[in-house]
Amino acid sequence: MTHVQHAGLIVDGQIFGLEPGLRLLDLLGDDGAALAAAGERAAADPREIVSVEDVELCAPIPQPPSIRDSASFEAHLRAAFGGLHLPFDFDNWYQHPMVYFTNPHGLTGSGAPVPAAPGSQWLDYELEVVAVVGREGTNVDVTEAEDLIVGYCVFNDWSARDIQSHEVKFQVGPFKTKDWAMTTGPFLVTKDELEPFRKGNSFDLEMKASVNGRQYSKGNLSDMYWSFAELVAYSSRGTWVKPGDHIASGTVGTGCILELSGTENSDDYPWLAVGDEVALEVEGLGRLVNRLVEPPPIREMRGRPQQMRARRAH
Repeated sequence: MTHVQHAGLIVDGQIFGLEPGLRLLDLLGDDGAALAAAGERAAADPREIVSVEDVELCAPIPQPPSIRDSASFEAHLRAAFGGLHLPFDFDNWYQHPMVYFTNPHGLTGSGAPVPAAPGSQWLDYELEVVAVVGREGTNVDVTEAEDLIVGYCVFNDWSARDIQSHEVKFQVGPFKTKDWAMTTGPFLVTKDELEPFRKGNSFDLEMKASVNGRQYSKGNLSDMYWSFAELVAYSSRGTWVKPGDHIASGTVGTGCILELSGTENSDDYPWLAVGDEVALEVEGLGRLVNRLVEPPPIREMRGRPQQMRARRAH
């Protein structure tokens, strides 16, 4: 059977499908009129109506133009850098958001198997929310940046902590720490649906994570220090943000094993292993579920053979 990816409207656990081949990304780029019209069209004249349980959910926007992640929760930074035994310049962080690019090619949706990071034994999840950019902008003022956001998704920024402990010594990246996998979904929730929950710099939405059915993490999106509007504005400084770009919140406090193993009994929060199922849930945004599977094989680099030849030469 040929599978065709296309967008649809979610109503009470059912998907009202739009025409085959129409992507969510195709509906972005304006003030939201195209997306709203598509929703009305799907509700009035759906191409199909199927249960959410009967379809394979892709990432709402597979391979977005770019993904930027950040670190907008102070509690996470204090616990995570403590867990890595590294200092952190909070004076600078209070003045400028911490934002970095990551890999759009590693993005999959809810239900997709996630291959473990090759060579890593310290696998971790990260409980986040991502804002999706709906129209382009450059050098955007923070008072205008909210208008560029079309909606939000649950976001899992999977991490390989043993690789991270090596890469942080270069003071660049992260690179292989994180680019092996990201998952987002299960749906894009338009920002108007979250307005009743607005609180402080963000939204009063409970966030939870569980591993194999056991709850690990619990936090609230309203604890963000930097708002999504500030992250979008900062991301656009001197450059562009484009429709479909993903800009993530960073990890909520307690939202990863690195934190929990450092602040609680580490035996109660072991690193993830192949076969583990991780479920991230954010109030109003849905539940994102993925299972870790076997990693691809490691292709050795040239460093090891060179070192062996050097030892033989001595």
